[in-house]
Amino acid sequence: MLAPYLHTNQLYLKPLGLEHVSDDYVNWLNDAEVIRYLETGGDYTREKLQDYLSSVEKNKILFWAIHLKVNNNHIGNIKIDPVNLRHGFGEYGILMGDRSEWGKGYAKEASEIVIRFCFGPELNLRKIVLGVVRDNIAAYALYQKMGFVTEGIYKEHGIYDGKKCDIIRMAIFNPNEQHA
Repeated sequence: MLAPYLHTNQLYLKPLGLEHVSDDYVNWLNDAEVIRYLETGGDYTREKLQDYLSSVEKNKILFWAIHLKVNNNHIGNIKIDPVNLRHGFGEYGILMGDRSEWGKGYAKEASEIVIRFCFGPELNLRKIVLGVVRDNIAAYALYQKMGFVTEGIYKEHGIYDGKKCDIIRMAIFNPNEQHA
């Protein structure tokens, strides 16, 4: 399924693809602060990024590039992948690559429109799940503010900044559906 175009007051989200190959994007993926709590990144080149984005296009996953409406700048990406239609959930992930745009509410704004789409009639997912490193305090606070709740904790599940870290598994439920 191909990600549809979405927009908010300040942003538009378009399917992520080869048109997004850029030096800025490569720099995000090599920026230790940007990728600090991500599973990807480091040692990226334009060619490696091009290969990755080619696979994204081929697999038609729900993966959006986040652009500012004011200047068309690509500032990050957001995805729901994988999507399990049988069980009605999808896995959320976000990368805010342009550090000059951090702290302006764009991650929340992009997340809310994507979640609304996923809970809408086209997909009608029951819930969206994510994993966040406990030490990633800003992301954890954002997810709580958005309505995600903790479902469990994987103790010392990953190694970030050279230390063992817990991964908090969180979910947000479709408000149009009953859940326990």
